[in-house]
Amino acid sequence: MSTKRDYYEILGVNKNSSLDDIKKAYRGLAMQHHPDRVPQEKKKEAEEKFKEISEAYAVLSDTQKRALYDQYGHSGIDQKYAYEDIFKGADFGSIFGNMKDSGFGGGIFEEIFGDLGFDISGSAGSRQRQRSKRGRDLQIEIDITLEEAYSGAEKPITVPRYEPCSTCQGSGAKPGSKKTTCVQCKGQGQVVMSSGFFQIRQTCPKCRGEGYTIGQACPSCYGEGRAKITRKIEVKIPAGVDTGSSLRVRGEGEAGTQGHGDLYVLINIKPDNNFERHNNDILSEVTISLVKAILGSEVEVPTLSGKVKMKIPAGTQGGRIFRLKEKGMPDVHSYTRGDQLVRINVEIPTELNNQERKLIEQFAALRGEDIEKEGFVDKLKKTFR
Repeated sequence: MSTKRDYYEILGVNKNSSLDDIKKAYRGLAMQHHPDRVPQEKKKEAEEKFKEISEAYAVLSDTQKRALYDQYGHSGIDQKYAYEDIFKGADFGSIFGNMKDSGFGGGIFEEIFGDLGFDISGSAGSRQRQRSKRGRDLQIEIDITLEEAYSGAEKPITVPRYEPCSTCQGSGAKPGSKKTTCVQCKGQGQVVMSSGFFQIRQTCPKCRGEGYTIGQACPSCYGEGRAKITRKIEVKIPAGVDTGSSLRVRGEGEAGTQGHGDLYVLINIKPDNNFERHNNDILSEVTISLVKAILGSEVEVPTLSGKVKMKIPAGTQGGRIFRLKEKGMPDVHSYTRGDQLVRINVEIPTELNNQERKLIEQFAALRGEDIEKEGFVDKLKKTFR
């Protein structure tokens, strides 16, 4: 399930808002969260907020993307568009022009949109920023057991992702079809729009920044140049990971013309019936008989690495915790290990036969217990609870 916020909520508008209302809301928020207008310590937070509101505007200001979002939510957008595709065709020009009038420059737009094919700069000394062709990063969640987190594991996972079309080798053209120079951008891959002081270089919408168009589209990918497939890969889980750990698998994201993106694997550890994790320490419980608690004994204790023997001293009280050194989780960042904490539960017999009761009464008499005032077994239950 997506964890993204609702686009309408981000911009503070409702689903019936007009395009002008959406532009107005975005303009106000962009001015409010411009990183040049906040203290240095809040700059990174402002940049993330700026990206969020810009993504919301790019979708809601586009009729087709907005309709898809209204029907399917984020899943509809994420399945159809790569991150860079979300911004294609978005009209930032009029927004940037007004921002120039508001007294701050366009540097932040270069930082945010540079990798998406935008170049916002002053008319003097402007420079062209090349569009990044690296594939998009992907994220996936997997569940593992506590035992797998303890020892490490290799897990097979399936990753749906876009890869270059095998028919056209990623060109988007039907095999044998020729490419021709794009008539709109003259092969540059970018078009320039002017807005007052600013020049806005945007990825050419006709050729999508390639600088050329194709005569006949590939019949397999319909000119997209890529196809969505499902790959099965092995992910190595290091010992000691915890819920929330993120593993970066280089080169297993989506393919681009200049290399693959990366795959980020989020770890979730399933609850265990026998062990409870506290950072790198493990808590477990062992139940022993009343006799073993009184006289002492040796018991077998399950650990994540197998069963071990543990001594129970005479007179052990219920609830006492023993520590097994270095029987806990390995630290994922070092060679140290946590401990296993073993809580003792003492089982008090609930039914006694006549001989057993007589022996208990004799034991009580030897200890000077008045069993008439309070049942001796009941007193034992309180003691070892």
